[in-house]
Amino acid sequence: MATVLVLWASAFIAIRGIGDALSPGALALGRQLVGALALAAFALWRRPPFPRGRGLVLVVAYGLLWFAGYTLVLNIAERHLDAGTTAMLVNIAPLLVALVAGVVLKEGFPRPLMIGIGVAFTGVVLIAAGGIGPHSEPIGILLGLLAAVLYASGVLVQKVALRTTDALGATWVGCAVGAVALLPFLPQLVGEVPDAPAAAIWGAVYLGLFPSAVAFVLWAYVLQRSTAGATASATLAVPAIVVLMSWLFLGELPTILGLVGGALCVAGVAWSRRRR
Repeated sequence: MATVLVLWASAFIAIRGIGDALSPGALALGRQLVGALALAAFALWRRPPFPRGRGLVLVVAYGLLWFAGYTLVLNIAERHLDAGTTAMLVNIAPLLVALVAGVVLKEGFPRPLMIGIGVAFTGVVLIAAGGIGPHSEPIGILLGLLAAVLYASGVLVQKVALRTTDALGATWVGCAVGAVALLPFLPQLVGEVPDAPAAAIWGAVYLGLFPSAVAFVLWAYVLQRSTAGATASATLAVPAIVVLMSWLFLGELPTILGLVGGALCVAGVAWSRRRR
């Protein structure tokens, strides 16, 4: 899970760093194509069982929600918001997952989980109040919230799918479904790649190999062995990591409130993972 958090946090930085070199749709498609090819090669070696029946339907659904919809909306949102603010908005998703999973998936509301979510969300609010982003636009905020809804929906559908499907097989098929759904952006990708700087191309490859392929397989492995609420709550630490990375790589300096909020995010996640 620690690896997942760092890789997903780095995705916010990479998307922001690519800037205008690749349009949101072209970047989303390029990322998922790289991820799908990498996962296909890994699946060819490990030969996991292919999702079937209801499991396949659920895998296709979360591939559309998460690999296609979330990735595209996130790319557009980061055109209007800085990486830290986008990460804070997106990480409303764990709260949605915990609340829905507690009722629909009958996971309940364990006290350590709810206390941890409360502490971590307080940290997110403090980071937002600290105003680390140099600018924000209403459309960017709405897109960030939409990305959070798509993220939460993807996690919940994926959790049900993993009851009957293999983590690697489900992730590979989901990523491939996302790439197919994004194929309408292929002409943009083909037209933009020749003029894009090398850093942007390598950034897209990095997004496909690590935040998509590696991180999503590890995420599915953890999600299959834990509740959706507890697993999603761990990602509340992502905004804190993004704030630090934004400071180091993008020159977006965190404020005192940002630092305090980041500490609360980490503390809340640690508390939510406690065992009696």
